[in-house]
Amino acid sequence: MSYSLSQGARRRLSVQAYANIGLETQVLSASPEHLITLLFDGARAAMMKARLHMENGNIEGRGMALSKAIDIVDSGLKASVDQETGGELARNLVATYELVIRNLLLANLHADMEKLALAEQLLGTVAQAWREAVDPVRAEAVG
Repeated sequence: MSYSLSQGARRRLSVQAYANIGLETQVLSASPEHLITLLFDGARAAMMKARLHMENGNIEGRGMALSKAIDIVDSGLKASVDQETGGELARNLVATYELVIRNLLLANLHADMEKLALAEQLLGTVAQAWREAVDPVRAEAVG
């Protein structure tokens, strides 16, 4: 059996497999607080990919990356907010996540870099506050 992949392609696949194992290890060993941090990181990484795809005119890649970011924000971050006990802070956080999602949808619909930048800024602000208040070890690693 011969492999038809080039050495560069095999290297990229190896790096991706290593990254996936690293992320899986982080997730399995993470505290609930750090899992939220990982969701922030995943959403922001998807937004960065979407930005690159948008700059390169890759409509399909942009759509896939923005869909991933939206899913992480909606099904991960927003869904994890305890609205029953969180009071006004929880309601404001959910409203912020909904604004992020809206801007991501508009960024995809209109290939709008400004909407993407606004979503990145909003989520970045919440992520930084989370790191500082709840997951300070991660804030030190990033800062």
